[in-house]
Amino acid sequence: MSANVRVYSYLRFSDARQSAGSSADRQTQYAVQWANKRGLQLDESLSLRDEGLSAFHQRHVKQGALGTFLRAVEEGRITAGSVLVVEGLDRLSRAEPIHAQAQLAQIISAGITVVTASDGREYNREGLKANPMDLVYSLLVMIRAHEESDTKSKRVKAAIRRQCEQWIAGTYRGLIRSGRDPQWLRWEDGAWHTVPERVEAVRMAINLFRAGHGSLAIVDRLNAAGLFLAPTGNIAIRLYKVFRLPALVGTKRLAIDDTAYSLPDYYPAILSRDEFDELQVVVQQRGRRKGKGEIPGIVTGMRIAYCGYCGSAMAAQNLMSRRRDKEGRVQDSHRRLSCCFGRTSRRCPVSGSLSVVPVERALLSYCSDQFNLSALLDCTSADQPIKQKLSEARTRCAKIDAQIERLTNALLHDDGAVPMAIMSKIRELETALDQSKREVTSAEAELANLTRKTPATADAWASLVTGIAAQNYDARLKARELVADTFSRIVIYRRGVTPSESGEQSLEMMLIPHGGQPRTLRIHRKTGDWIAGEDVLMAETSIFNAPAQ
Repeated sequence: MSANVRVYSYLRFSDARQSAGSSADRQTQYAVQWANKRGLQLDESLSLRDEGLSAFHQRHVKQGALGTFLRAVEEGRITAGSVLVVEGLDRLSRAEPIHAQAQLAQIISAGITVVTASDGREYNREGLKANPMDLVYSLLVMIRAHEESDTKSKRVKAAIRRQCEQWIAGTYRGLIRSGRDPQWLRWEDGAWHTVPERVEAVRMAINLFRAGHGSLAIVDRLNAAGLFLAPTGNIAIRLYKVFRLPALVGTKRLAIDDTAYSLPDYYPAILSRDEFDELQVVVQQRGRRKGKGEIPGIVTGMRIAYCGYCGSAMAAQNLMSRRRDKEGRVQDSHRRLSCCFGRTSRRCPVSGSLSVVPVERALLSYCSDQFNLSALLDCTSADQPIKQKLSEARTRCAKIDAQIERLTNALLHDDGAVPMAIMSKIRELETALDQSKREVTSAEAELANLTRKTPATADAWASLVTGIAAQNYDARLKARELVADTFSRIVIYRRGVTPSESGEQSLEMMLIPHGGQPRTLRIHRKTGDWIAGEDVLMAETSIFNAPAQ
């Protein structure tokens, strides 16, 4: 071989703990000894080391150093004539033999020699051309490696499946090594223990999320408090996944092939079931999690406020660059509320915008009166839409289950080949069944949350009035959450229901609570004081029950 030949070593451990033992040293020594015997220098500029990445599941290719090496080969950054030293072919791959041999062929076809230092074999174009049986030998090695890993995988899965079933039956209470465990827990002395500072971080993150903060703002506040959910990584992009984890209530969920297991009380719970259900309802409500900008809107940005003339969403605009008052607040006239259709395509029959401040004042003033709030929320049928949604989802589940059972029974009584169209239909039905089951779970959580929930008191609304007026960020986020919890829709007529008759001194606002009694308020356009108010029949609000198209 030429003195300019570059020699690389590839190390892989299926379990990261092996790196602390003899596996890493043994594999490194193989490469060093092979290079020294030939008077070559081992090139360590390209680190090829995969710790804890499975060659059976191809994780070392998808997310590891071998995948980086193969891409470098494709791009020509690993020059022809180079040598890759591995302990054995099973370090390169334990995938199905056809895939494993394709990877080996990719490397060899690029003019690179693969050396298995444990037996001294060399695989390259010239050698395989001269002795084709070496290719057969490599295939036999790959077949054996795959079969060993496949057998081991099946045994491990069977053991985990047995542990899960024993946990559910109450006969096993040990560690189950499958999937990722929460980073606010650690396994020690045969039991799970909480990591206090991590639990504190999780609770703080949940409280901030429920108050309306977005993921970046939550992470910033955690950092400022010296708290961290995880030691490394960008937690902001994973934060909403954390809020959905059943581990918060102590449940471990995992899947073994096509079987899903839910193990209650596996972990120490850091939330009660009620707290978790309420959190899931908030997670599922799009648009209410984050108040944007320096002055978050308390009626806009949540798919709640709509134009009474054209049905499009209402949008707020804060003119932050304009002159402010003596306290540094944005002036009322510089905080505008307008119709989206009017702003973008001029399709709304009534043009113009208005200050959002009178709308906010009127809303908070109305809800701060317990008599008004009780009348608004007095309804015994608030849960009917959710119950209907739950019933429909359960009915769909039952129908799909019956269809799958009929198809499966038909296949069991048919000794012939299974038609692909039937298998495709079964997979389609299984996907639809999973979706319907998720809808059932969501509706059950929403219904449970509604039956437990006590409507916000007038005092809760009144406590925010001063902060809202002062443009306090946290107070506005709390008000935003109250609005989302209380109202399904707020319809705004910015020049009155009949613009030509009402003039420009008043606006009208229809408040449609979650299942309660709708109420229309006539409001002074500048001060936000009520001029009049009346109850509205539900039939009159039917045109506002769905967003404008």
